[in-house]
Amino acid sequence: MKTDASRAGLGLKVASGLVLLFLYFPLGIIVLYAFTTQSTSFTFPPPGLTLEWFRLAFGRGDMWEAFRLSLTVAGVTTLTAIVLGSLLAGAVYRSRFFGREALAFIVVLPIALPGIVTGIALKSTLTGIAEVPPGFWTIVIGHTTFCIVIVYNNVVARLRRMSPNVVEASADLGASGWQTFRHVILPNLATALLAGGVLAFALSFDEIIVTTFTRGSDPTLPIWIFQQLFRPRNRPLTNVVALIAVTVTIVPVLLAQMLARSADDAGTGMGAGGAPVRARTATTSE
Repeated sequence: MKTDASRAGLGLKVASGLVLLFLYFPLGIIVLYAFTTQSTSFTFPPPGLTLEWFRLAFGRGDMWEAFRLSLTVAGVTTLTAIVLGSLLAGAVYRSRFFGREALAFIVVLPIALPGIVTGIALKSTLTGIAEVPPGFWTIVIGHTTFCIVIVYNNVVARLRRMSPNVVEASADLGASGWQTFRHVILPNLATALLAGGVLAFALSFDEIIVTTFTRGSDPTLPIWIFQQLFRPRNRPLTNVVALIAVTVTIVPVLLAQMLARSADDAGTGMGAGGAPVRARTATTSE
């Protein structure tokens, strides 16, 4: 006879399976129809499978240009968001000043605003008032406005869990400010920065609404896919490119999880117990 715990566990497994099916079944459809022989309409099951659409996609120079632009924009945006977001998190968490809560609200506000509102505001400011020609840097500025929030939230959450005594312990052991940052604070924030950077990269790489208002004549990969959707004969081609985009998004997340797990196993996420040892090592080796 099954116990209540086993029945509850079975129900939880079924519910989890249904949620995963709801989330990933559409992605499975994209993967399936990336191999279909049909070019204008989709029927189930597909009448046949082929790799022809992959050959055509890999031979499209305009697709690779859009892909390189998206990668470059996402990389620069991620680095900028990590620097600015971590600095903002440190200032808001460790400092007490007038308007601190208002500043924290202003920092996280862009992620809650509709993308079209952010896009219109940036277009009016950058290309209208500032007269900056739309292009690579306007896209980076637009993406950074909401990617900073991702890094900021991750770093603030980690700072709140980190004991404030670790910095004092490091100073008591004779470590300088740079040594404390390098050997105590940065290792404690490493996984938070990694998680925030990966999420920022994924958001920037996949963003389309803000990019529509801030880009120049060259499309990013999401915009290129959107443009191809209006050409019925290129539907399987768009599925292939969408599969490439999904792969580019998933791989950094998997790598981040592996690095975070190995960092935790190695003890780089230590709290107050590991800080004095790290600070002592810093003062003796430097």
